[in-house]
Amino acid sequence: MEQIFLLEDDDALGRGIAMALSGPDRAVTQADTVARARETLAGAGFDLLILDVNLPDGSGLELLRALRQSGDRTPAILLTANDLELDEVAGLEAGADDYITKPFSLAVLRARVNAQLRRSAPAQPQRLELDGFTFDFTRLEFAKDGAPIDLSKTEQRLLRLLVENRGRTLPRELLLERVWDGGAFVDENALSVAVGRLRAKLGGAPIKTVYGVGYTWEVGK
Repeated sequence: MEQIFLLEDDDALGRGIAMALSGPDRAVTQADTVARARETLAGAGFDLLILDVNLPDGSGLELLRALRQSGDRTPAILLTANDLELDEVAGLEAGADDYITKPFSLAVLRARVNAQLRRSAPAQPQRLELDGFTFDFTRLEFAKDGAPIDLSKTEQRLLRLLVENRGRTLPRELLLERVWDGGAFVDENALSVAVGRLRAKLGGAPIKTVYGVGYTWEVGK
């Protein structure tokens, strides 16, 4: 599960951000002061930091500088009401990976968060051989027992998510978001149709429906 740390002293905004970013495969841990942030960050590892710059007891910018000096390279997004170019430059030079000026759209923040998490995700094998199938995601060549299989772009994205997370159940919401780049305007039935087509093309692939939850590529099947 992806773990996000959020430092924000505005309670309403913090709750809104946490609700927008949380999901079946993602959790958000919050703090509202630099002191609490230091305590939390000292005892846990996170995949992404979202830090407000102006806090009652200090600055998220200074906290980020201290983290970078200590060798922490966790991707970080700074949130600030300061819209001067000099402030953005200072944030990026302190080690921020992105910089968002308030007020901002939660949809934009979510997209920027998704982009950072994709960049920092561990590299996955580009060629897989399993269950009689060969999947080459670099050459975009797919085969079963040596016979080529033609897959659409949507089917390729869906297949990659399933095989790279084989043995895990991927929720429908997560698949809609990842396969259709956000999934906000996609009919949920599109996922069922895509899974059905992928199963038909692969023929015998261990793609199991977990009713009421999502789908999984079964291990050892």
